[in-house]
Amino acid sequence: MLVKTYAAAVQGIAATIITIEVSSTKGIQFFLVGLPDVAVRESHERIVSALEVSGIKFPRNRIVINMAPADIRKEGSAYDLPLAIGILAAGGEIGIENERLEHFVLMGELSLDGSLQPIKGALPIAIKAREEGFKGLILPKQNVYEAAVVNNLDVYGAENIKEVIDFFCGKGELKPTVIDTRNEFYSHQQQFEFDFSEVRGQENVKRALEVAAAGGHNLIMIGPPGSGKSMLAKRLPSILPPFTLQEALETTKIHSVAGKVEKNASLLTQRPFRAPHHTISDVAMVGGGSFPQPGEISLAHNGVLFLDELPEFNRSVLEVLRQPLEDRYISVSRTRFAVNYPASFMLVASMNPCPCGYYNHPDRACLCAPGAVQKYLNRISGPLLDRIDIQIEIVPVPFEKISEKRPAEQSINVRERVMRAREIQSKRFAAEKSTYCNAQMSSRQLHKYAVPDEEGLKLLKNAMQRLNLSARAYDRILKVSRTIADLDDSRAITTSHLAEAINYRNLDRESWGQ
Repeated sequence: MLVKTYAAAVQGIAATIITIEVSSTKGIQFFLVGLPDVAVRESHERIVSALEVSGIKFPRNRIVINMAPADIRKEGSAYDLPLAIGILAAGGEIGIENERLEHFVLMGELSLDGSLQPIKGALPIAIKAREEGFKGLILPKQNVYEAAVVNNLDVYGAENIKEVIDFFCGKGELKPTVIDTRNEFYSHQQQFEFDFSEVRGQENVKRALEVAAAGGHNLIMIGPPGSGKSMLAKRLPSILPPFTLQEALETTKIHSVAGKVEKNASLLTQRPFRAPHHTISDVAMVGGGSFPQPGEISLAHNGVLFLDELPEFNRSVLEVLRQPLEDRYISVSRTRFAVNYPASFMLVASMNPCPCGYYNHPDRACLCAPGAVQKYLNRISGPLLDRIDIQIEIVPVPFEKISEKRPAEQSINVRERVMRAREIQSKRFAAEKSTYCNAQMSSRQLHKYAVPDEEGLKLLKNAMQRLNLSARAYDRILKVSRTIADLDDSRAITTSHLAEAINYRNLDRESWGQ
């Protein structure tokens, strides 16, 4: 008897429907073909044990299983459930309704006791099942909220294989999980663990972070230990514009594929904040491996990638960031296939000004040898610094500010200003393809949208000559000044906007580190 069940393979952040063909005839052999990996081939032992514990005998027949299309590699243990149901249906011993199997996609890893373990990629699988016209999706209960955000698809969560068998035999019912996606999404958008009101002082750095958030600019903070660099960076997501539903869906797909969606969670409602340790490898940063997985830059998609102590990262790790920062995606190529992962993130970095950490400190002397400051800075390549729009120096907070009882401005107030500036940019770039904020402007767009007046050009020329600013600082200053003007709701870029933008180019000054 020949029976077909349906599963899905995840490649990149998209899924492909897999047809599992099971033929059961007289004999005692077991064959599994269709390019399965070791984990899929090992499913036989898990299925046998799970069925025995559930009181069902494994069919004593010659079983041949083909997983089509056969040129796509099948990886992982999530195929246990569709394989087991297909084997039982082909055996014809327990009365599974074959016609009903045609309408469902099945995914789930089996434990030896028959319970179902969570899988990766439930969301892209659910999206693909709906696209292909399936009626429902059956998967482990731990993944049901993640998949149920897809409408027009019945999503069933099962705790063990016995529940699934009873469902297809008509002996029991599984209730579909229903989620009000929009209510779930919008009700959690204002919940943040960290708030700007908890930071005393550092008003100039808060302003720089506000400008960075408003224009989508990359930013680096340079300051001694204990000055609050990490504390401020962790609060940046609280002032970023809230997710759109489309952004939330795309970001959740990436986290779903990586297995990073929390149990009983549905859509991500807050922009991700990723802070990898400086010992991270380049593969872990950009993604890849024998079986490619999203890296940190993709997990930070539509959010923030925070690199603390930037010069301590391996140079190769920092250099692989250059292309994703420009293209906003990463392509991982292997012999048989290539996958693309989105990587549109804000890069926020921090570093000490020198090896001892106290160069330019107001109270403590720097103990580094002559030339050590510049050597320390040279660990970061010029092309990478060229992609960082805002460079802000940060100094320790004096005691008077730390002990101040007057509350600081809350993140929600800053966020409202950021959202107004982003709305201005959204209207400005409505006709521009793949440009959504000021940080993404090309040279052509700069000459169209960020042209200072005569007074502004004089100020910019004078500043570049007196402060010995590098040539690459010119475009960055114009981009940042356009954002500052948007925050002021000003159509024109004035000298005050340019002056503030010039102040955010500390590392471009040739006197830095001398």
